[in-house]
Amino acid sequence: MNWNDVGLILNARKHGESSVIIHAFTREHGRSAGLVRGGTGRRMRGILQPGSEVTLTWRSRLAEQLGMFTVEALKSHATNLFDAPLALMASCSALALLDIVLPESEPHEALYEATLLLFRSLEQETDIWPLLLIRWELGLLSEIGYGLDLSRCAATGTTRDLAYVSPKSRRAVSREAGLPYHDKLLKLPVFVQAGRIAELGITDVPAGDLLDGLELTGYFIEKFITEHRPNLHLAARERLMTAFRRRSGPADLEKNTETNLL
Repeated sequence: MNWNDVGLILNARKHGESSVIIHAFTREHGRSAGLVRGGTGRRMRGILQPGSEVTLTWRSRLAEQLGMFTVEALKSHATNLFDAPLALMASCSALALLDIVLPESEPHEALYEATLLLFRSLEQETDIWPLLLIRWELGLLSEIGYGLDLSRCAATGTTRDLAYVSPKSRRAVSREAGLPYHDKLLKLPVFVQAGRIAELGITDVPAGDLLDGLELTGYFIEKFITEHRPNLHLAARERLMTAFRRRSGPADLEKNTETNLL
């Protein structure tokens, strides 16, 4: 059995004297693992790095066996981020999340394309990537069956003035309905709501609201992992959040501390 595809390398670990086992997120075959012989050699070491976009040929006698990968380089995304530490942390977090939450060999083509879009934004040194990262994490939650319903208030059905998200139902709650329980609910920034990013200018989104958005998605990502893979730790994302809080500044950090449920 064999197939050809393109993908992003999620992680690589040494196996034996000269081989490497890689996990890759491919366009048509989802998250897949395989052995690369000679992967520790000088030429392959530069290719088999997390974030590298590659072409892959996978071969195995049986579909359930660990197959053999032949890998050719297309583009290295991570190397373009060495001078942008926060963007590099965001890329490491995204790759780690894909490797943790995606099932083996299940295609997620829309998520794959969204991931490429996110990485291109990270490389361009623009201010839009935190918005795209939050939308990407919302999309990731939807792909794994843990999506949020932000279309209307869970309590009243209204579509106006949605300000919170219920940690239990993953549904939006209006400001009026949620006010008595605001200390038990997650903040819903305006720009996270469906269609609002297009309405708002990039510079109109305060750093504190971006932090609220990341904490919203992070709460449900951690909840999903706790339920399905309780022994795993989101170290890469925690590093990103620590750096993002530091960049947001004391005022924004103080504003968000009261509602940080992570």
